Amino acid sequence: MHGFANPKRFLSLARWLTPLTLAAGLILSCGALAWGVFVAPPDRLMGETVRILFLHVPTAWLGMGGWTMIAIASLVYLVWRHPLAALGARAAAVPGLVFTLICLVTGSIWGRPTWGTWWVWDGRLTSMLVLAFLYVAYIALAQAAEREGVSARIPAIFGLLGAINIPIINRSVVWWNSLHQPPSITMGRSSIDAAFLTPLLVSVAGFSLLFGAVVLMRMRALLADTQAEARLRRRAMEAA
Repeated sequence: MHGFANPKRFLSLARWLTPLTLAAGLILSCGALAWGVFVAPPDRLMGETVRILFLHVPTAWLGMGGWTMIAIASLVYLVWRHPLAALGARAAAVPGLVFTLICLVTGSIWGRPTWGTWWVWDGRLTSMLVLAFLYVAYIALAQAAEREGVSARIPAIFGLLGAINIPIINRSVVWWNSLHQPPSITMGRSSIDAAFLTPLLVSVAGFSLLFGAVVLMRMRALLADTQAEARLRRRAMEAA
């Protein structure tokens, strides 16, 4: 872990890993979506609307996974002061927000024919909406900290505190009487038919690789900005 915290070693790894994860993610996610739309049968109860499952579920998981990554990277930064940990947390915020928003939009589209309404203040829906607001707040806080030259400890602490919402999202359908269906996949058990489960798992793998590729690209871009700013500052000091 300490070895890969070196920016040069990270860049040497990310340089070949980024296109690999991006290509694999595109192939798997597009293949899974095509499988779900054109091959998977309609559901007995939900009919054709079940096909949104292959986009809605992976984005929901990755919305939560993005903040989990922020929390872990924030903890690493606060404890070990790894130079890339704060960049990793910032890099995960924007794709995490995008996946969360896609989850909310697709959930509303799915809910309209299923529940008869676009939105209800259900425990799962409300906690996911809170997650989107947390992402927006974290992005604004991290940008402000960088712009004002404030310590990255402040957004890191916020990233850890925001992680409280993740188990709330996960257990909301169990803790409260909810319109949202209970968990279909738990540890060692699944109530989803294999005709839907297989393309769903492929879709999750594909979107996870896409998420990883975007995070790597954003980390490389943020690191390049940091290095360019450091060079400009050094030249200005030499000129003075």
